[in-house]
Amino acid sequence: MTDNSINIDIEDGLFNPTYLPYLEDVTPTQVYFGGSSAGKSQFIVGQRITWDLLKGGRNYLVVRKVGRTLDTSVFNQVKQGINDFKVRDLFHITQSPMRITNKVNGYQVLFGGLDDVEKLKSTLPEVGIITDIIVEEATEVDQDDIKQLEKRLRGRSKHPKRLTLLFNPILQTHWIFQDYFKGKFHEGDKLYKDDGLLILHTTYKDNLFLEPEDIKRLEDETSAYHYDVYTLGKWGVLGGVIFTKWSIADLSPMIPIFDNIKNGLDFGFAEDPAAYNRMHFDRMRKKLYIFDEMHEYGFTNPMIAEWLKPVVNNELVVCDSAEPKSIKELNEHGINAIGAKKGPDSVRYGIQFLQQLEVIIDRSCIETINEWQQYQWKKLRDGTTTNQPVDKNNHHIDNTRYALEDEMASLKATPRVAVMGKSKERDLRKEKPTNLKKGETAIPIYEGDIVVEWEILSNVTRKRGLRIPYSRRGILG
Repeated sequence: MTDNSINIDIEDGLFNPTYLPYLEDVTPTQVYFGGSSAGKSQFIVGQRITWDLLKGGRNYLVVRKVGRTLDTSVFNQVKQGINDFKVRDLFHITQSPMRITNKVNGYQVLFGGLDDVEKLKSTLPEVGIITDIIVEEATEVDQDDIKQLEKRLRGRSKHPKRLTLLFNPILQTHWIFQDYFKGKFHEGDKLYKDDGLLILHTTYKDNLFLEPEDIKRLEDETSAYHYDVYTLGKWGVLGGVIFTKWSIADLSPMIPIFDNIKNGLDFGFAEDPAAYNRMHFDRMRKKLYIFDEMHEYGFTNPMIAEWLKPVVNNELVVCDSAEPKSIKELNEHGINAIGAKKGPDSVRYGIQFLQQLEVIIDRSCIETINEWQQYQWKKLRDGTTTNQPVDKNNHHIDNTRYALEDEMASLKATPRVAVMGKSKERDLRKEKPTNLKKGETAIPIYEGDIVVEWEILSNVTRKRGLRIPYSRRGILG
């Protein structure tokens, strides 16, 4: 095999003019970011990869944080680029493993997930070396992930090696902003370029292939944060975040001992994803562990059932009750699914309940993490903050509420204020049980920032040589 180019005619009208000057740019690190529907992936993943594979000399590795998300995103994007160039007959495409090879010169585009590092290390092209790495949805990845990827760009090639990051911005606190943007790229800039770094900012206005309804949807966004980030493609400064008491961890060592398992499902298909989470609720410590997720577009109910069955077996799955037909269809496919009760003001009450918990999310649940990071109270574009949550980035949060409905009922808190006499009120925070026995400890139970109950724990009870805690409730008032 050689670097032989292939002579074909490609229409100029396939490209958005904003991106065309960067088709053959060889800056070592390239960052393409901005608003939704700006055409970034269409150009880099769909068009530039196809262009370079036709010319020969370059092999691509395209990655995302979680490998299972590649199939319905970047893999299809490359295939779409090949079809747009009308050169499908020049490529050999395999689904497993995901791989696209130019039949004439042997150069390839390979795909991998950063959740399977060992497999990624062994990824090699058939001809030459990997010259290009593309990180799609780069805000999902860790700083160390990028360092590891940069080590993959090694070996001799007459073509300069490139690392390309694609993403919609999230928050200025993100490490990508700190590493690449701070002090170099400022609000209002379109382009930054030096010998080592290229940054290009684009929005929907740079994409000539959008339909009028696509443009209207972006321009009609009422949330100030989402308008700045998803419409204008700015780095966000997030105010009014709903959840602050949560963290990310590697939960894999703990999963085998989880026993109070909850499953929640929010239906979706085209514009919204089907979103599932598997979780463990530690009722005594008021801790919620979220350790598995599904986040898929275009999944029919039989496909959802096929995905869920080996995960949940006969366990209960609480679903969005707005789709009874979907629930029935899941039942017919062997899933023990029921509809959430919901009820008046269930969203607000569910949010208040979740705010009382300490939530730990497994590091593999990328989409769930994104939602907990961004879920906020609605803030209008005039700066007014409302008491309603933004109805975006909430599919996994919704299914979490569904899954915990029975726990909300059983842990319904006592009133924050007890009434003494006719109208005298007392602050429950000032009272703590004083009748503790030897070896007992009083653990406060909170509703918001108010102690509404005390859990009395003791370690004196024994069973088969193990110290098993028992408890008795000390309800105030």
